[in-house]
Amino acid sequence: MSMAGNLRKVTGLGRVGGLRKVARLARRRPRVDLSHPARSPLGSSVVNCVTYQDGVRVPGCADLVDAVRLVRKAGEGFVWLGLHEPTDREFAGIAELFDLHPLAVEDAVEAHQRPKLEHYGDTLFAVFKTVCYVEHEQLTATSEVVDTGEIMVFVGKDFVVTVRHGRHGSLGPLREELETDPQQLAKGPAAVLHAIADHVVDEYLSVTDAVQADIDQVETEVFSENGARVDPGRIYQMKRELLELKRAVVPLSRPMEELATRPIRVVDPEIQTYFRDVFDHLIRAKEQIAAFDELLNSILQAHLAQVTVAQNEDMRKITAWAAVIAVPTMVCGVYGMNFDHMPELHWRFGYPLVMAVMATACLTLYRGFRRNGWL
Repeated sequence: MSMAGNLRKVTGLGRVGGLRKVARLARRRPRVDLSHPARSPLGSSVVNCVTYQDGVRVPGCADLVDAVRLVRKAGEGFVWLGLHEPTDREFAGIAELFDLHPLAVEDAVEAHQRPKLEHYGDTLFAVFKTVCYVEHEQLTATSEVVDTGEIMVFVGKDFVVTVRHGRHGSLGPLREELETDPQQLAKGPAAVLHAIADHVVDEYLSVTDAVQADIDQVETEVFSENGARVDPGRIYQMKRELLELKRAVVPLSRPMEELATRPIRVVDPEIQTYFRDVFDHLIRAKEQIAAFDELLNSILQAHLAQVTVAQNEDMRKITAWAAVIAVPTMVCGVYGMNFDHMPELHWRFGYPLVMAVMATACLTLYRGFRRNGWL
C-alpha cells in the first residue's frame, strides 16, 4: 500500500467529503503533541501533513493525494508533509506522488549525509545537520557535549517534504511560529525552507555559546595553580565534540551561499534576502568554531608545557635533596672503611667535629638550592 493509501486509512478520509469533513474532525480532535512519531495520529513516520493557502493553514489533514490535487487545481498554496525516519516502503508512495529523484530519496532515507544543496529539475533537495547541546554537570573525558541529527527538505512549486533524523530538531514549534505570520508563509515553500535554515543556524549559535562556557571552564582550570593536574582527556574530548560541531556547520557554507546569491527557480528573489541574513549568522558560527579550535590547541599546548615544567621542578627537587644527602653519605662511607690509621679516629672530639661538618655542609647546600629555587 502506498503512503497516500496509509494516510487515507489512518485518517478515515477518502476522496469524497473534502475539507468540510476535515474541519468537523479537526474540531472534535484534541490537540496532539506532534513532536514525536509515537504520538503522531498519522502513522509511524508521518509527523504532520498540512495544507496552506494564502499563508493560512487549512483546518485538519486531508487525504494527501486530494490535498495535492486541490492545491494544483487552484494554482496556489502548498502542502507540507513532515516525516521522522521513514523507511523505504513508507517513502515510496510519497516519492512517486511528488516525482522525487531516486538519489535524493535514497539520501533522505539512509541519512548520515553532509550538508548540501542539490537541484533535480523543479525540485530542490537540501540537507541540514542539526545540533543540540547535551547538558552535563561536569565535563569529563567521556562527556557527550554535542548531539547531531539531520533534516532533509524537498522543496517544489507546491509542496514541502521534510524528513527528520535524530532525537531532537522537532519542527513542531517552528511550524506554529510560521503560522503566526501568514504574510511570510504565503510566499510559498521557499519560506518554509528559509525558516528551517534559520532555525538550524540559530541552534548552531546557541550551541557554540554553550560550548564556549565549557571551554572557558577548561581554560580556567588549566591556568590555575594546579593546572598541571587537569585531566588532558577533557581537552581531547572537547576537541572531538568540537569536530562534530564543525562537520555540521562548515559544509553548509556553500549551500547557504548559493541560496543567498544565485537565482533558483523555486526560491523567490525576496526570500533570498532572508537567506543572506542566515548566511551571515552561519559565517559567525563558523568563525567561532574556528576560534574555539585554535583556542583548544593553545590550551592543550599550554597544559603539556605545564606538565613538562612540573616534571622538571620535581626532578630538580629530587636532585637537590640527593645532593644534600650525598654529603653525610660520603663522610659515613669514608669513616666506615675500618682502617686502623685514620685521622682523628681515636680523637676525643672527632665525632662531634664530623657531625658539625656534615650539618654545616648540608645546611649550606640546602640554603644554596633554596636561594636558586630548586627547593
